[in-house]
Amino acid sequence: MIKPSLRERALRHLARRDHSQAELTRKLAPHGTPEEIAALLEHMGELSLQSDARMAASWIRAHAERFGHTRLKNELARRGVAREIIEEALAGEEVMNELARARAVWRAKFPAAPADAREWARHARFLSTRGFDAATIHAVLRNEPEPEDTGLEPGVEAR
Repeated sequence: MIKPSLRERALRHLARRDHSQAELTRKLAPHGTPEEIAALLEHMGELSLQSDARMAASWIRAHAERFGHTRLKNELARRGVAREIIEEALAGEEVMNELARARAVWRAKFPAAPADAREWARHARFLSTRGFDAATIHAVLRNEPEPEDTGLEPGVEAR
């Protein structure tokens, strides 16, 4: 059986989803020398087949509804994307503000506000693991729902 070339392997990975240069380097490492991989990735970058900026923007679009800025930044950094590229991708994306996202994530998981300190801590831990900062978590958990959030018009009480 013929082994696929380094280029074919890289294209197969990129056909599935965008990868950062660091991810591709790691995945191709067993199949070529560091010099061959670097040259291939440089050539793929010139042809716009691989782009860390495109990968970061794509990843943020796919995950922004579920995660806070902290987690988005950390996950992209773990995947080898440079901080400058991450900041540009976050700034360039039209996502709802952090507080609105945190409220949406929290409401999807928990049907009601925390009843006691133990439950409050559980809710806060959940939001923290999703990458929301402490100020956002406190704002979500201490505020009462807005009228539009309850499905009622302002000034109308539930029966």
